Amino acid sequence: QICMALVINPPKPGEPSYELYEREKNDVLGSLKRRAVRLTSALDSLDGVSCNPAEGALYAFPRLYLPDKFCAEAKKIGREPDMHYCMKMLDATGVVTVPGSGFGQVPGTHHFRTTFLPSEQDIETVITNITTFHNNLMKEYS
Repeated sequence: QICMALVINPPKPGEPSYELYEREKNDVLGSLKRRAVRLTSALDSLDGVSCNPAEGALYAFPRLYLPDKFCAEAKKIGREPDMHYCMKMLDATGVVTVPGSGFGQVPGTHHFRTTFLPSEQDIETVITNITTFHNNLMKEYS
């Protein structure tokens, strides 16, 4: 209860902890913004991916334009293409994503949800792993 009281009633200007609170809050929010921009920009730069900037949540939700050969393989084993993509990425990289088919996406489109919560240092590894996986998949199935 004390923690929630502090969250909903933060220090006010003139109070002893106000400056520290503002600095720490701005540091955290600035870092989240940098990670969001870095991840969504990296995803949007990939061939066969479009990604809008993150707005208000801690997630990116890129759209995938997957090769027909890949989609056919997914259907053959009874998976939605975005589920197949997410599972193959998990197997190849250890990066956990959530297929867009679970979010009621427009039929015939493919997405996945990922977060930008890893630290600024770790987000670079995540981006590298996703980029390598995606580029290899596109080469293999094109």
